[in-house]
Amino acid sequence: MRRSIRGSRRAAVLLPGIAAAAGLLLSGCGAGQISETANKVPSIQGANIQAGDGKYAVRGALVAYPGVEGYQAGDNALLNVVLYNDSPEPVTVTITSPDAREVVLTTVAAATSPSPSASPSPEQSPEGSPSPDDSPSPDDSPSPDDSPSPSPSESATGGPARIEIPAFNYVQLNTEGEQVLQLLGLTEARLAGQNVTLSFEFDGETITAPAPIAVPLTPAPQPSPIIERHTEYEGEGGH
Repeated sequence: MRRSIRGSRRAAVLLPGIAAAAGLLLSGCGAGQISETANKVPSIQGANIQAGDGKYAVRGALVAYPGVEGYQAGDNALLNVVLYNDSPEPVTVTITSPDAREVVLTTVAAATSPSPSASPSPEQSPEGSPSPDDSPSPDDSPSPDDSPSPSPSESATGGPARIEIPAFNYVQLNTEGEQVLQLLGLTEARLAGQNVTLSFEFDGETITAPAPIAVPLTPAPQPSPIIERHTEYEGEGGH
C-alpha cells in the first residue's frame, strides 16, 4: 500500500514538471521566429510599377480574361489600369505596346458592345426576290437611331492613349469607371496567365513592364460526361 501511495505522489509531481517543460520548449521554438503568413503578399492580379523616383505609379495593370480559348492573333483586349501622379505638376501619360497594333482610350460602353450584325437589304424580300412595296420613299429614310452602333475600333470616342493626370491625383481606367484602355490587334495569340508588354511614357520618362492576362477566380466547369446508350439486345446471343 505504501508503494502505491509513493508512486501516485511521484506521478503528481512529474506531470506538472512535464507540462512546464513542454511550454518552455514551445515558447523557445517560437521566440524570434516570424510566421510564414506574415510576409505573404496578397495575390492580387495586375502589375504595379513606378517611375520618376516614385512620382508616378501604375497600379493594377491587367489585361481582361479572354476565356478558356484565350486571345487569337488580331483580337482586341481590354486593359485595366490606374495611373497616379504624386508630383506637384500635371503629367501626360502615353501608353503603347509592342504586342498590339495600337492602344486606344475609349468608353466602356463602346469597348464592351457587340459588333453590329449584318441585316438583310430592304430591297429584297425574305425569299430573296425584290418586292415592289419595299422601294424606298423620301419618308422612309433611316433615322439616326437606326444606324448601327460603332465597333470598339471605330468608336467616335476612341483616340490615342494619352491621358493627362492633374497634380497629386490619379486616373482610373477600367470597367468599373466610364473609360478604359483597349489593345487593338494583338500580334499573336495569348492565353490566360501570359503577359503583354506595355510602355508608359510620363512626359519623356518611359517605363516598360509586362502586364499579366487575368486568370479566372474559379475553375472552369467540367464538361458533361458522355453517356453511352445500350439497347436491351446488346450482350445477348443471336437467336
